[in-house]
Amino acid sequence: MSPDRASGDHFSGVSAGYACYRPRYPAALFDEITQLAPRRTLAWDSACGTGQATLDLAERFNFVIATDVSAAQIAQAPGHPRISWRVARAESTDIPARTVDLIIVAQALHWFDQAAFFNEVRRVAARDAVVAVWSYGSVELAATIGQAVNHFEHTTVGPYWPPERWQVDAGYAGVHLPFTPLEIPVIPMVEHSTRDQLLGYLRTWSATSRYVAQHGVDPVASFADELAVLWPEGDEPRIVTWPLTVLVGRVQD
Repeated sequence: MSPDRASGDHFSGVSAGYACYRPRYPAALFDEITQLAPRRTLAWDSACGTGQATLDLAERFNFVIATDVSAAQIAQAPGHPRISWRVARAESTDIPARTVDLIIVAQALHWFDQAAFFNEVRRVAARDAVVAVWSYGSVELAATIGQAVNHFEHTTVGPYWPPERWQVDAGYAGVHLPFTPLEIPVIPMVEHSTRDQLLGYLRTWSATSRYVAQHGVDPVASFADELAVLWPEGDEPRIVTWPLTVLVGRVQD
């Protein structure tokens, strides 16, 4: 880890790519969790990255506080009149107590000290606040392209995934929210991606960054040659899906 990088920060070095290539989440997901919130006064997006989920919250809440441990990630986030971007650890923020109606964590809970984070949730949660955490697993594409991406993920950069990644691979099966459970429908996560967009996404992986740090070589560059053969019409978008796991709870005294 770089000496100027905070603990738990795996993405400062790829912040620009993160902003461009990470997928957005389904609008239906935000509609569902917003309906469960007791009010729409204040939401907190913890580990917001460059704002993949924050902007959707700002469309539905009067104000959003978005925090991330990475100053580089926050620097890539877009300005918005109803969003306050702040550099902060998920486990300790300057958010006033008992003020937040909805707390979300998108694709990041596995990096946290979860017990400490849940204590912070209890501190900032307003009456009957809702907490929603979600994670998406391995990218899925059809036929030989999907097989090639799978091989890149699990073989080429497979040894370089941080240990916390197992929780994503398990679909958060080992994660327990210590709050009253709530149910939402299963929501698909689907995008149309060009070949270059997919390659840009692979470069945002923590495993790819760790591979580059150890070897000084970008593994995506050689994979791009293989992918060009399988996907010769690279500008023609293809359907890309991710398995999406969502856990929701209500914070009650």
